[in-house]
Amino acid sequence: MRPLAATLFSFCLIAGGAVADQASAEGANRMSKPEDIRAVAPALEDYARKVVLGDLWKRPGLSPRDRGIVTLAALIARNQTVELPFYLGLALDNGVKPAEVSEIITHLAFYTGWANAMDAIPAAKEVFNSRNIGADQLPQASGPQLPLDEAAEKQRATRVGEQFGQTAPGLVQYTTDVLFRDLWLRPGLAPRDRSLVTVSALVATGQVAQITYHLNRAMDNGLTRGEAGEVLGHLAFYAGWPNAFSAAPVVKDVIEKRPH
Repeated sequence: MRPLAATLFSFCLIAGGAVADQASAEGANRMSKPEDIRAVAPALEDYARKVVLGDLWKRPGLSPRDRGIVTLAALIARNQTVELPFYLGLALDNGVKPAEVSEIITHLAFYTGWANAMDAIPAAKEVFNSRNIGADQLPQASGPQLPLDEAAEKQRATRVGEQFGQTAPGLVQYTTDVLFRDLWLRPGLAPRDRSLVTVSALVATGQVAQITYHLNRAMDNGLTRGEAGEVLGHLAFYAGWPNAFSAAPVVKDVIEKRPH
């Protein structure tokens, strides 16, 4: 894995060289190069170089790998595919495995909508092809699963069934059978990382009502208090300050209520 600074500068933040070659012709043409940004918004290019490149991605509160996962989740959740080839490449360079990228896209189909996941496929396919990533490096459609916490799942299913079973029985059934007894048990993405993807997507799309449950689950799965706070700072750049600050009180409440 190359050092982060070298990786970032070799790719350039928003476009550049090899990344353009990885993207489809249409996608590459739409990606803005640093010189193009300077010609339109020199302050934006300056912030990108000094703040995002020079500081954000170097902060120690999240590993470069985690920042790659958080950024991919935000871009896919918000259907922002122009920069996706760059950040897919960066995530892979920083230790995210092809199988994990595949699982992130699949997971986000359920948490951000089917079309958002489908829209990420062309960019991922081009990046995979450019790196000779084949089917042997991707997770199978089905196979052995991670162990299920039967007691916790029974409690969750009972609570949701009592709340919504009469109103939306199909939603309740799919939530149990497809999400929590299948998707969440797929071994291609560690539970902690799957939770990180989910929380990042919820923050990025302003879905604050769901953050409490999933952030608690993330922290049960190993996400630390410091990492949870750092996710907000990272997502302020990739999902906007309003989404980050809308989520901040919920994140603060979860952290303060957890046992030390």
